[in-house]
Amino acid sequence: MPPKLDRAQVVDAALRLLDETGLEGLTLRRIATELDVKAPALYWHFANKQALLDEMATEMLRRMFAGPVAVPESWQEAITTTCRTLRTALLGYRDGAKVFSGTRLTDYGHAEGQQALLAAFRRAGFELADAVLAFTTAYAFTTGFVIEEQAVHPVPGERAPDYDPERRAAAIDPGHPLAAAASRELFGDFERRFERGLAIVVAGVEASLRPEPSPLDPS
Repeated sequence: MPPKLDRAQVVDAALRLLDETGLEGLTLRRIATELDVKAPALYWHFANKQALLDEMATEMLRRMFAGPVAVPESWQEAITTTCRTLRTALLGYRDGAKVFSGTRLTDYGHAEGQQALLAAFRRAGFELADAVLAFTTAYAFTTGFVIEEQAVHPVPGERAPDYDPERRAAAIDPGHPLAAAASRELFGDFERRFERGLAIVVAGVEASLRPEPSPLDPS
């Protein structure tokens, strides 16, 4: 008997449930219940949970690039816009960064956006290898940052009790005042910290990877 549902329906249900259960509580059995089918029906489409996570991450990226891809004017614009857009997309799902990290994309629909980003670097004279290193470093910063951000705020507007800055500061030995004072920085104002961290990444790319201008280049 052919399956009653397609891959897109399964993925859509999984992404909806992710907001309710988080990654840890998301199971194929729970998704099957949501779709009113038996769990084996899902195996027509996904051999295991990891295969489903791969497709979920790919769908998240499809939605991220759903509109027309803008051509960035500079590599700095390319990298900052991409990272800001990625962070917003990941924050749109509970545990979104955990789902996205370490997964294998199931298609190459992201190639147009990647092409535009890399082309901005190449126009500035970067070697392709350096351009890839620059954007993957920025990508790693963004996904890692959002994993930590979502650990503190698993649900928007709510803070996990274990990440209370005052509680952490009070629990640290008085002999370590700097570690105690760092609590507010570690668990607060993620928007400001992300922008400052992204600026540091861009400055690092500028200092370490940007090619030196030719002596004949008036710029």
